[in-house]
Amino acid sequence: MYHSKISGLGYYVPSNVVTNDDLSKIMDTNDEWIQERTGIEERRHIIRGEDTTTSMGVKAAEIAIQRSGVAKEDIDFVVFATLSPDYYFPGPGVLVQRDLGLRTVGALDVRNQCSGFVYAISVADQYIKTGMYKNILVIGSEVHSTGLDMTTRGRGVSVIFGDGAGAAVLSREEDTTKGILSTHLHSEGQHAEELSLTAPGMGARWVTDILADNDPNDESYFPYMNGQFVFKNAVVRFAEVINEGLVANNLQVSDIDMLIPHQANLRISQFIQKKFGLNDDQVHNNIQKYGNTTAASIPIALTEAWEQGKIKSGDTVVLAAFGSGFTWGSAIIKW
Repeated sequence: MYHSKISGLGYYVPSNVVTNDDLSKIMDTNDEWIQERTGIEERRHIIRGEDTTTSMGVKAAEIAIQRSGVAKEDIDFVVFATLSPDYYFPGPGVLVQRDLGLRTVGALDVRNQCSGFVYAISVADQYIKTGMYKNILVIGSEVHSTGLDMTTRGRGVSVIFGDGAGAAVLSREEDTTKGILSTHLHSEGQHAEELSLTAPGMGARWVTDILADNDPNDESYFPYMNGQFVFKNAVVRFAEVINEGLVANNLQVSDIDMLIPHQANLRISQFIQKKFGLNDDQVHNNIQKYGNTTAASIPIALTEAWEQGKIKSGDTVVLAAFGSGFTWGSAIIKW
């Protein structure tokens, strides 16, 4: 049995910065209102024709692969997490395989929204632990901006989300005291519709239905979120799944060197930080700059923290996420 380690990290965000003041020009909102509720100051939105979910994933992956020292021909598998694929089908995993010029390796798409990267890391980790693969490319990438209701009607959701991508290369590690020590995944589908986008969908309203109705008040193809309900569940599940990872590895809260929470809302991260008694140097937040980039948020934040020297060899790093589904998960890593 092997362990898997993160051998390379990279991220990419669009150059187009959208501030809270920019949003106030197209909807009834303001900087104070957004910052008070979310902590977000600005986010990145793609420029149509320049970036897609796949192209951003490719750019992040190229950086991660270069830093890993693994040759492209030695990548054995691709796992791509997103809720915003370029196409309804096929998924972006195969597009990355094509655009990176990889061998005809397998490509898997993960649809677990905000928890997507943690789920993807867990899947890749199992493949490496069993010896099936040696080097796996894991990507989280999202384009939210082109699918949001950018009017006052949609402001409760639309001010939160941004676009971007992050990637990691997982490689075989023979020292089982290092690398990914464990991952922990959960779901509670009874609350699925509390944070969802229900159309177009084969079981609800498909494109033909939307076109036939031609209803300007139809909101089914915009994201819906019961914000207070999501917040209350998130703070509970975050704490539970972090503790689950610590217990599984006989670790204490004091052993955490760096917590990378999914960047859903700065107030959630601050609540968890306070609950665990962690200082500012033990938690990395960047939602202020990028908004909620869903499956991309953890790899972007993880890469940033590593680039800034906040993560060093021997550190215990905890990844934790909660999101639509409801799904949540954690990963405990010995760097």
